[in-house]
Amino acid sequence: MKKIITCMFIIVSLLPPLVMAEQVNLYSARKEALIKPLLDKFTQQTGISVNLVTGNADNLITRLKSEGKYSPADLLLTTDVGRLYRAKQQGLTQEIAETEAISKLPNNFRDEQGHWLGLSLRARPLMVSAERVNGQSITKLEDLTAPEWKGRICIRSSSNIYNQSMVASLIAQQGESATEEWVNGLVKNFARPPQGGDRDQIKAVASGLCDVAIANTYYLAGMLSSEDETTKQQGKKVKVVWPNQGDRGAHINISGVALAKNAPNKVAAVKLIEFLLSDESQMWYAKTNHEYPVLAAIPWSDLLQSFGTFKTEQVPLGKLGELNSAAVQMMDRAGWK
Repeated sequence: MKKIITCMFIIVSLLPPLVMAEQVNLYSARKEALIKPLLDKFTQQTGISVNLVTGNADNLITRLKSEGKYSPADLLLTTDVGRLYRAKQQGLTQEIAETEAISKLPNNFRDEQGHWLGLSLRARPLMVSAERVNGQSITKLEDLTAPEWKGRICIRSSSNIYNQSMVASLIAQQGESATEEWVNGLVKNFARPPQGGDRDQIKAVASGLCDVAIANTYYLAGMLSSEDETTKQQGKKVKVVWPNQGDRGAHINISGVALAKNAPNKVAAVKLIEFLLSDESQMWYAKTNHEYPVLAAIPWSDLLQSFGTFKTEQVPLGKLGELNSAAVQMMDRAGWK
């Protein structure tokens, strides 16, 4: 028996040590269908598995905070820079090491301390009735406060962070006084109390409930590419108007990623970030999700091209998170529910 045990020990000692498979734990506010195909490609190319946890954007930040140093999360992928800023301010993130792939990203799409970066660009222009509104009659967001638009504007709630960031951007560029005047004027011209999501605002324009909405372009692109004919026809009744092309440009935001403070798989996590910034991934975002790539060399989808080119705001995106509280208070004072 002793000889058998000794032989087994020798055999085992000669075997190569077990290597734990690389993995990344990703907390994602993006729906599985909008990110899983890319993650599968990443695994195929690298052998690194991705454990995907999806959920409400704000709930994921709360979860990260409650898990503390025991959190298994490596990356937080979420929508709107306001949420990335919030996660950083709560001490839930850490600096992402500079790599060749990350260095290609424009500075405006990165946190100054490197805690988050953008993966896709979102634009929030005007959506107007193709039948009832002459696109030339609106050239600026400021035009929406004019008496002629009373009862003709649809927009979602002030609790929506896309609207909060839009107002924060105006504060950064125009100051609180001018922005508050605009917010008050906009609210007076609402066609109905804010309700629903961006698609609901577009559908309201299509149905004649209102004539102008403010919404992200990928919602309209999703409607126009829908297999549901009714949804597609609703989208065709709406056209995109890019505001403020003669001055500051149209409002933009990002969907992005942050490296979790206690990431247990930091090296693998950075590899995933690099993959999501690759030409292949950026092209997938543009053609499948109809979001604008953060890398200028990547072509847009045909649908996005049909909306036209546009000048964008140049305000540092971190300012949108910094001024979020001021924006929310301003919207509350104006009665923007």
